[in-house]
Amino acid sequence: MESGPKDRLQIANVSRRRFLTGLAGAAALVIAARWDLVETAEKRKYGAEGMPGGYTDNPNVFIHIDPDGTVTVVNHRSEMGQGIRTSNAMVIADELGADWDRVRVKQAEGDHSVYGNQYTEASRSMRQWFDPLRRAGAAARQMLEQAAADRWQVRLSEVKTGVHEVWHEQSGRKLGFGELAEAARTLEVPDPASLILREDHELRFIGRESGLINGVLETSRPKAIDGEGIVSGTAVYGADVPFDNPLYAVIARPPVYGAELGRFHESDALNVPGVLKVVRIEGAGLPAAFNPLGGLAVVATNTWAAMQGRKALKIHWDYGPAEDNRSYTSSAYREILEARAQIPGEVIRKEGNFSKAMEGAHQRISATYYMPHLAQTPMEPPVATARVQKGNAEIWAPTQNPQATRTKVAERLGLDVTNVTVNVTLLGGAFGRKAKPDFAIEAAAIAQWFEGRPVTLQWTREDDLQHGYYQTVSLDHLEAGLDERGRATAWLHRSLSPSTMSLLKADFEHKSKVEQGMGFNTTPFDIPAILLENPPATAHVRIGWIRSVYNLPHAWAIQSFAHELAIAAGKDHRAFLLEMLGEDRKISNRSVGDTYNYDEDPAIYFIDTGRIRGVIDRVAAESGWGKEMPRGRGLGLAFHHSFGSYAAVVFDVEVSEGGSLTIHRADIAFDCGPQANPERIRSQLEGACIMGIGVALLNEVSFENGVAQQDNFDRYRIPRMNNAPREIRIHLVENPDEPMGGVGEPGLPPVAPALVNAIYAATGKRIRRLPVGDQLKG
Repeated sequence: MESGPKDRLQIANVSRRRFLTGLAGAAALVIAARWDLVETAEKRKYGAEGMPGGYTDNPNVFIHIDPDGTVTVVNHRSEMGQGIRTSNAMVIADELGADWDRVRVKQAEGDHSVYGNQYTEASRSMRQWFDPLRRAGAAARQMLEQAAADRWQVRLSEVKTGVHEVWHEQSGRKLGFGELAEAARTLEVPDPASLILREDHELRFIGRESGLINGVLETSRPKAIDGEGIVSGTAVYGADVPFDNPLYAVIARPPVYGAELGRFHESDALNVPGVLKVVRIEGAGLPAAFNPLGGLAVVATNTWAAMQGRKALKIHWDYGPAEDNRSYTSSAYREILEARAQIPGEVIRKEGNFSKAMEGAHQRISATYYMPHLAQTPMEPPVATARVQKGNAEIWAPTQNPQATRTKVAERLGLDVTNVTVNVTLLGGAFGRKAKPDFAIEAAAIAQWFEGRPVTLQWTREDDLQHGYYQTVSLDHLEAGLDERGRATAWLHRSLSPSTMSLLKADFEHKSKVEQGMGFNTTPFDIPAILLENPPATAHVRIGWIRSVYNLPHAWAIQSFAHELAIAAGKDHRAFLLEMLGEDRKISNRSVGDTYNYDEDPAIYFIDTGRIRGVIDRVAAESGWGKEMPRGRGLGLAFHHSFGSYAAVVFDVEVSEGGSLTIHRADIAFDCGPQANPERIRSQLEGACIMGIGVALLNEVSFENGVAQQDNFDRYRIPRMNNAPREIRIHLVENPDEPMGGVGEPGLPPVAPALVNAIYAATGKRIRRLPVGDQLKG
């Protein structure tokens, strides 16, 4: 066996002219990209075109056909359980007309000069790549049809593509894809403007779900590309890549963010059987951005020896640079945030006269909501393998961000980026953690000490929880006024949370415009007086996004408070939400200030209150909203708009007299516009439901004197079977004429407030601090 996978896909420099007959046919020409990497002030670019690296719809990049007819589709996004390797291939195969049983998928290396943007985040993979991938499939299909027309000497209009073959209707002649690939490769790739995409009735996979109609399977879903490998245990994740003569490493990192390595003694570690070397890893100081924290790496012939060697190290940490962070204690910091929430902050949005509206209010209500730090805790902790030799570096890693990994490894090793290769493995979960390339940089920094020998750096669960990038702690203070008829006339929201921008700038204390736009500045209620403020909040740990990012605390606070207002007004919660939304309208982010819109064109991607109403009405109808509930049982509702999609959740819960919670059912209505792969949409919403239950009931990372107090799943608790709903029902709202929204993240934000609202309905107990934990006891 070679030191590394033998069948690693080699594609570099492809042209619009060559349609490859197989992987071996990849040639050396430069892709003809149609984006301008320099954005001009006159024309801002949105969507895939506006992302670093842009996009390509060139079929030569994504589609390769062997003479035997095997179609290999190159997947350039990271597979972390969301099913994108299947969905991307499915979109291409459907436009191409391929037989799914003859489709194979290869994972692309990290190289945005060939593949366009590869950063898998913000629920944008399908949203921004659906159209380019369809065009790639359509272009390849048209080239095959042209090759057949040329061979038969007939007009192109007489030629049609069936399933994995091209046929001539008048003569009945047929040719398989493999028979045509050689001729098709000599043809010019059609101009995208000339392509004709398949009509909806011609599609076999896109938007289809399997289902029994009168006992007959109406539609056969494509089998998941990685399903068999995952079930059988043969799927290759970050730690599974086989090598000859490998080494393994773990790192002792500073317990407090920003501390530095002082004196240390390595002799006991070197006496552990299997330990070969102790390597110093330089940290980047504060702020750390996506760089390693620094520390000591123990390198051994196996992971266990490396871990035992790390235990034997004697290290004195220098806390001087991190003295402020060393005093960071969660309970004390919460008190600081609570005090700041009582003082006006930086004004983010102002409509009407809040003070005057409150003076004239019939009722005044206020509440403060707290969400602690959270950790991503993917089932597969960070891991990366690096090999450095002869001025080149190669990385194998479960990364969401191969572009940043490639760039940062090159910077660390002093190499040209073209001398760094990043191979993307399957990701055993990620939730934002593996968007940061620090673990791959660490592996490369160690590997340079062992010329030509692969080194696997393994993070343990303890490493992951105590040295990660944490979802921001957040405190939100809200006040509102109601008139005599119980209508909201005034709304104040002060939101305090450290910013992810603190990774780049140490004194960054306010939410960035991106973070403001995640459900805070974009509050869609039609209230006469709205005042949104952002008091300062200082970061003392590495703040790094988790699934749905700042939408999570914003939705938790806003949807919980809206429920409190409904109770104060004596109104049905659903009716009160619809009243606050007002008449159906489309809200552009331009109308609420210069705020973030998930990199999408605000002229296309509005906040549509009619679609919000649609998911609320759908979930209310499906859940039986308004029905009489027995004692100790209640329904709770919440909605949220994020990533261009709309979600509403209703929980049916029961709380015993002793405080035990049973979740009988969760209903989720979801509108993402066009649905490329409904089966994966359902799966991701089910996963978001379970993850959101963890956020509501169990998850918390707390700090004492700068040190994370949770180090494994005995203290950072995640949902078990007894916490899960007995039934999760997904209700997909069909809106095919709207712009496509994201799926991976927007189902999560309304889960926690809907669950807490249901707990109130069942018990009358108001929860304003997460996690719920033992607050139901007693």
